[in-house]
Amino acid sequence: MTAFGLQGIGMTSQRTRARMVERLREKGIRSEAVLKAMAAVPRHVFVEEALASRAYEDTALPLGMGQTISQPYIVARMIELLLNGRPGLGKTLEVGAGCGYQAAVLAQLSKDVYAVERIAPLLEKAKANMRTLQQFNVRLKLADGHFGLPEAAPFDSIIVAAAGAAIPPELLRQLAPGGRMVLPVGGHEQYLCLVEHTANGFIETRLDPVRFVPLLPGTQ
Repeated sequence: MTAFGLQGIGMTSQRTRARMVERLREKGIRSEAVLKAMAAVPRHVFVEEALASRAYEDTALPLGMGQTISQPYIVARMIELLLNGRPGLGKTLEVGAGCGYQAAVLAQLSKDVYAVERIAPLLEKAKANMRTLQQFNVRLKLADGHFGLPEAAPFDSIIVAAAGAAIPPELLRQLAPGGRMVLPVGGHEQYLCLVEHTANGFIETRLDPVRFVPLLPGTQ
């Protein structure tokens, strides 16, 4: 995007972000910390120039390579579930970094964010976006999300941006005691699942119906 284009969008992005936050409130997001984090991240930086005028709509947008940048409500909803009564997210793992948008929002609430992405060109795009925003507490790696990031585990929070048929067992092993994980589960019919690592084991709660891209194996 040209400097002129960024400047022009930048002049209106504060207003459009404020409207986006109000829509999130109307749809039921209650956490002021989450709403503040959503307002802090300029979503237009993460989308293609041709879609920049739609950046603050409450909809998923294409990134290319069969991937999407998630709908703002879904990002806020999943992060609110992770936070829910805690002062912050602690050390966080994101599976499916895409262009880096959700990682940037997570970084507002986390000491450190580790994000993995299986598609190399998207990973490079996310790295460039982090440099643009000078978001230095996000670490990005090319990896198969099924296996998480064992070298950095355990994590206080894990969020997954693609749907598998079941919860990957490696991610359960990397969730710290007292930690929470939110992820979509399912195939044709998907739902959000909240996993809490308690003293008595893992508690799974089935939540909202959703639609995510599939969690695929390997890297490319």
